[in-house]
This record gives sequence, C-alpha cells and structure tokens, in this order.
Amino acid sequence: MEAGVPSARSRALAVLRVRSRALAVALLPAAVAVVLVAARATGRLAGDPWAAVTFAVCAVAALVLLLGGIFAAVVLRAGPAVTPTVPLSEAAAPDLYRLVRDLADRMDVPPPSAIALTPDCDSWLEDRAHAAHRRGGIAGGPQSAAGAAPVLVIGSPFLWWMRVAELRAVLAPVVAGTGPSAHPDIADARGFVRGLDAAVDVGGRRGLGWIAAPARLLLRLCRTDAAEMERGVAAAASDRAQGVDYGLRIVAQEQVGLAYAGWDRLLTRVALPAWRMGRWPAHLDAGVVSALTELSRRDRLAEGFTSRLGERPACDLLEQPGVIDEATSLLAARLFHGGPAEAGPDWSPVEWAAYPEEVVDRKWRTEAARLHAALDALAGPEGLPTASGGSHGSAAGPTASAGSASPAGAGSAAPAAVAPAAAAAGGAGSPAPSGSSGAAGPATIEAADAAPHAVDGFAGPTLERVLGCLANASGEGALGEALAGRLSADLAREERAADTAAGAGKARGADAVPLFPLQPPRSGRDLLADHVTAMVCCAAVDSAGAAPGMDWLDGPVLLVGGDRRSDLAPRVLCLVEDGDPEPLREWLSALGVRTEKPVRLV
Repeated sequence: MEAGVPSARSRALAVLRVRSRALAVALLPAAVAVVLVAARATGRLAGDPWAAVTFAVCAVAALVLLLGGIFAAVVLRAGPAVTPTVPLSEAAAPDLYRLVRDLADRMDVPPPSAIALTPDCDSWLEDRAHAAHRRGGIAGGPQSAAGAAPVLVIGSPFLWWMRVAELRAVLAPVVAGTGPSAHPDIADARGFVRGLDAAVDVGGRRGLGWIAAPARLLLRLCRTDAAEMERGVAAAASDRAQGVDYGLRIVAQEQVGLAYAGWDRLLTRVALPAWRMGRWPAHLDAGVVSALTELSRRDRLAEGFTSRLGERPACDLLEQPGVIDEATSLLAARLFHGGPAEAGPDWSPVEWAAYPEEVVDRKWRTEAARLHAALDALAGPEGLPTASGGSHGSAAGPTASAGSASPAGAGSAAPAAVAPAAAAAGGAGSPAPSGSSGAAGPATIEAADAAPHAVDGFAGPTLERVLGCLANASGEGALGEALAGRLSADLAREERAADTAAGAGKARGADAVPLFPLQPPRSGRDLLADHVTAMVCCAAVDSAGAAPGMDWLDGPVLLVGGDRRSDLAPRVLCLVEDGDPEPLREWLSALGVRTEKPVRLV
C-alpha cells in the first residue's frame, strides 16, 4: 500500500465524522421528544407543565426533521459542478485510450471511464457519476454509471506540443489517482464535500436561501481534513507512478511549463483580439506549436526544443486532430471570453492564414474609426458658443456624441469648428494646446475667442488630425485625458450593447459556462495608445505599402517590406504620455507615411 493511502483514508474518515455529527445534531430534538413521550405514556412525567413541554419539543423535533430532510435531499441530489470539456470517445482516439489503459494496467489501478479534453495546460480526474448529472444530461455513457471510475481530463495543448512518450510520462501520476479514488471511504467523503459545495450554489435560488448557511458551516468544519485527504491521494498516486517513465517525467515537466507559457501568450496576444472582433481562431492547439517553436527560436534557454518536433506528436493519437482542435478552440473562446457556444454569422471561425487580413486589419480600422468618432464628439459639443455666435454641434454633436464608432460617423469630414491645433496641423504641424469648456466639463477642441471658424481642410479622417490634437495635450483636464475617457466610455457602451444582444444579461443557471477573463480591464491611457497605434498602422498600410501581420507571441504586428517593425510603441507612448509628436513624425517620415492622406475605415 502506498504511503499516502492510510493518511488519505484517515482524513476521509474525519470528513465522514463531520457528516455523522451533523446527523446527530439533526436527530437530537427527535430523540428528546421520544424520551418525553415515553415518559408521559408511562406516567413518569405527570402534571401540567410536562404536557406543554412535550408538545413544544415534539413540534421543534418535527420542524428540525423536516428541515434536515430537505437539506439532506439537496446535498444528495444537487449536481456538483462539472468542468466544461470536449468529450473524446474511444472511436475518436483509440490509440489514446489504449495508452491510458496500458498505464492503468502497469500501475494496477482501474482505468478511467472516459477521456475528455480541456483548453488548459493541466490534467486531472473528475468524477461524473453523480445521479444529478445523469438526470440533467450532463454526463452519459459508462462514466455516468453508479460507481464508475472518474473521467480523465487532459489539457489539449499537451496533445499538440508533447511527444507521445512525454504525454505518457505526464499522465502516469494522474491515471494512478484512480486507485485511491476507488476506496469506499475516500469516494464517500468526496461525494459529501461535492454535495455540500453544490448545496451552497442551490442556496442562491429563491426559497432555498437558508440552505447555504449550514452547507458553508459544514464545509468550514471539514475543509482542512478534505484538503489533507486530497494531498494524501496525490502522494499515493505519485508513489505508485514512480516506476513508470520516471526519468522521462522530469524532462516532460519542463515541457509542461513551456506549454503553459506559450498557451498564455497565444490566448492573450493572438486569440483575444480575434475574440473581441467576433471571430475565433479555429486551430489554437496547432497555433501553440508555432508559438512555442518561435519561443524556442528567440530564447536561448529553449534551444534544442525544436529538435523534438521530429518525434511523433501526441495529437497523432487522435483520429481527426483538426476536428478536435476546432472544438477545443471554440470552448476556449467560451471559457476565457464568454463567446457563444456555437458558431454563427457574428461568431465565425478564422484560419491562421486569414488572420492578418480578417482580424488585424479589421481591428486597426475599427479602432481608428472609434478614435475619430471620439474626436468628433469632443470637437463639437452641441451648444458650445463660438466667435461668430454659432454652435459647434451642428456638424458632429448629435451623432458623434452618442459614442458611435460606425464608419459613417468616423469617416465623415471633420467638424467646421476645430481646435487651432487641428487647423494648423495641415501646415506647420505644431498645434497649440487645447482648452476646456468649463471648470467641471471635459476638455474640448475649441477655437480662440478672437479667431474665426477654423476648417480642418482634410476630406476624411487623417493621421495628421490625431497628431495635432494630441500634441501638447497631456496633463490633467487636457484633451488627452478627455479622449481617453471618451474611448473608455464608448468601448464600455459597445460591450454592454453586445452583451444585451447576445442575451448575456440573463441569470446564470447551473449549467452556464463560467467566464475567466484573461486580462484586467485596460486603462483609458492604454486604450488611447492602442487606438493611436491602430491609426498609425492604418496610415502606413494605406500610404506606405505596409501590411498587417501576426506574430505568434505578440499578436498583431505591422510588416514593412516583409519585416516586423517593433519600434512603434515607444513613439506612440511619447505622443500619448508626453504630448510630443516629433519622434513619431520622424518615424513616419522615414517610412514614407503621408499623414495628411485620409485613411480607409471599416
């Protein structure tokens, strides 16, 4: 017997003692009522007070039994949470099932009842034999039968990045966990803890709110023992797997860390921009191989890892790797971005070859349109007095102030009244600072009192307008802050509208997919820098022969002559943070970008 099994079993018994004590507390009033009734029947408790006491105790006992029965029924019937996964049938991966069964035979443990994939860099065993899963249709087949072995959940990036021998070494201690899991005491304790956890979730429903409090109390009482039980199970599984590819497992663990790093960069830098555009990369798992190969090329610590690519990859164990990759990619979008469960007109897959044109270029032009819509809104607030007594709001106020990022609103001619900065941008290129419309109002682009109406002079949205507006506009209360705030508000409004259209405002059900945001909300300054970068890239594509591209580790990039230009970001930050356009102007001039030429928006 492995060293961790006795410890896990003793902790499991401690968890079950908590359940027994809770049952004893629930039965205590009934036991007292039985004693009082028996004493009254035999005449040992005669007299007036005892009749009332007996009646009161019996009423309390009946109420406690009723509530206890309801609580026990909820704990037994409530369905524990199930991780969203992509089920993998034996027909879809016969070689993988054969590998797992061979591991189980070598370690003399029960084989997992089924295999499923998750878009994460982790693997574990998950029990799906609860009766509530069968009633709700969450689980089916042999894994849902009473007393069935747990399901083996494998991180899909492992299948594409790891070789077959490495995957075997990594899965050995996981599969070995089916042995301790089959112990009756450990299985019973796990079922009790999962039932309490599900009861806490049921406590959020109408009429059952009282259930959450005793469920949380019992969870607190058995929390330490349950955690130590799981540690004992893990120790026993690790000890049992010592004799299976132990030396190779040390090397394979290095690949686990590398796969996690590449997967995180691929999701946050490459997949997230596409998800925000309503597209989802259809082959994320294949992309992680390209990302890690690129990482190996850049990082000297990763040298030699690319030589592994000549060995058989673990995805060869699947009959149709492309189909499985597409399913896990869609699930990744649901988990990490909250996308729809199925593809549709507004949620369509994108291939890696089409990513630069369909995602990167569209992203840049959408952000450029939003930037110019925000400039239009700040340039002409309705009712702002001018030198001639007119109003600035006639051209852009009513439409642009609504925060619309539509092509028509952003691509129209600039308002008739603009800042001296924007008016002078077509000439000297050194605009004056913008003012503010009042002590408490936002900063706006307004003309000087003595100056007549200024005219932009450009037929559409231009980069020169952006440079002129942001030059010397940093600082509290200046146009840079107002523009950053406007962009944040417009983006938040668009996201709320999209959530409403998709029905995201509905109450979360028990089978709803949780959302794990990949990044914290971006600040206004970060949004402004992103939008200015997008505008610069659009101008470079339209007037300097540049092209949108994709880097496997950094996402959207600008290609000039087929080479990536990575020196744009500090120059944009210099403009946004310091109001100094000269570094960016020099960069644009060297590239041959015409800042006065209108850019094409979406």
